[in-house]
Amino acid sequence: MAKDSSVDKPSSDGRLVKPSTRAFMRESRRLPGHSLFDRVHGYVYARWPYLYIGVGTGEHPLARILGPIARWFLSIFSKDAADGGADPGAAFADSYHGKAVPLAQATQLVTVDEEIHLTDLEHVIPYAQARDIVLKNPDHIVVLDCPCRASRPNPCKPLDVCLIIGEPFASFVAEHHPRRSRWIEPQEAVEIIRAEDERGHVHHAFFKDAMLERFYAICNCCSCCCGAMQAHRTGVPMLAPSGYMSQVDKDLCVGCGSCVEICPFDALSLDEGIAAVDDAACMGCGVCVGQCPEGALTLRREADKGVPLDIQELTTASR
Repeated sequence: MAKDSSVDKPSSDGRLVKPSTRAFMRESRRLPGHSLFDRVHGYVYARWPYLYIGVGTGEHPLARILGPIARWFLSIFSKDAADGGADPGAAFADSYHGKAVPLAQATQLVTVDEEIHLTDLEHVIPYAQARDIVLKNPDHIVVLDCPCRASRPNPCKPLDVCLIIGEPFASFVAEHHPRRSRWIEPQEAVEIIRAEDERGHVHHAFFKDAMLERFYAICNCCSCCCGAMQAHRTGVPMLAPSGYMSQVDKDLCVGCGSCVEICPFDALSLDEGIAAVDDAACMGCGVCVGQCPEGALTLRREADKGVPLDIQELTTASR
């Protein structure tokens, strides 16, 4: 579907109900099965992400008060929990989750030149909810100060590394967070992704049921600040592997340990002076590949790690 170049990027104004709020609500009402609770949940999440994430990570001063309330609401209203008494953590992970995407695929997602409508991608996004890619005005991109980093007392810098992509999400963030966000062109989005890759940070494509049950952002995540990676380490399955796995060329590896230090998932170690990959822990993010000075690490497709989120291949296959 061709991109509608006549759509202008709205700017912030003083109206009580902003145009982007109306646009979000309209799309929510048109989405089958998207309930009033989902609509309100999505609004709250996008309107107050710093409070939402800060409470979720336990860093916000109100976390002790709001955390139990949020968990109670989750147990009541989560689709999985309501249907079968599922574990609230697992239910939350099904409704709000990310997929690791190596550098090349992350840059694809911010340089899409046409609107895309890909649904029910269960073979790519292995979650019960929120697995569609519907990009409307994909060149509408806003960079937002990372809520995870902003919630930490000593965050990684820079803060402006979260990329909100397409409508109605980009306009919503720009209108409601004018001091923490700005419009950027796709090329600057690519530059942000590459700079974060050089810092050893992971690219995650994020999906959320309340965000119209689809992809809405690329977050460039550091293991020390990212709430999703924090949850992943404690056994909450919020992150899906990329579909790749790191592999070591033993003839090229000199055992410098650079990859061990940089791996955000602790999937690499030195075994008798040679880098070794923990297959179970590796998410195939590709961070180690770019950090190896000897070029001893590459990514290989691994069926057990799922299907890559390669937007070009998925779009071609759908035609």
